[in-house]
Amino acid sequence: MSNSEYTLYSGGLKGAEQLFGELAEANGINEVTFSFEGHKLSREKNVKVLTEAELSRGHISMEIISTKMGRKYAHAGTIRKVFQLLFHMVNKGYQVFSVGWLQENGTVRGGTGWGIELAKFFGRPVSVFDLKENQWFTWQSAAWVEDTPVISHKTFCGTGTRNITEEGRKAIEDLFARSFK
Repeated sequence: MSNSEYTLYSGGLKGAEQLFGELAEANGINEVTFSFEGHKLSREKNVKVLTEAELSRGHISMEIISTKMGRKYAHAGTIRKVFQLLFHMVNKGYQVFSVGWLQENGTVRGGTGWGIELAKFFGRPVSVFDLKENQWFTWQSAAWVEDTPVISHKTFCGTGTRNITEEGRKAIEDLFARSFK
């Protein structure tokens, strides 16, 4: 498959999502950046601004999210839209890659964690570069397993922390180098 047959779905925020987009562009990969009205992007390429009706397709109770993630969300307004946006990214991108911090309860820290939970729920191939261990992990048989993933599906989602480290940057760069030689 040629690189032009792949599509990255992302959210265009600074850090991991911005780097996923830059590397997609550098490798001739299609890119769709999902956003919503008032959302501040760091990467404004191929932006698809979701309407309120489109966002609502990704709606789920904040109580369910809080329970699943093991944390409370005090201000539901913007974070609800971010969770809805993550639904669209994961729904469109079959394979999901993220950079962040795996927690003891198996979730990923921050809003990105909801995207990972959706991917697991949808039965999607999902890999996380854990910034604590500086290692890739893939969800297999209800557990995180060390792995060296490659992008092997024509649609994929790239997301993660805004506070990316050099190790996280290198992990994404190496992922693209392994996948698109």
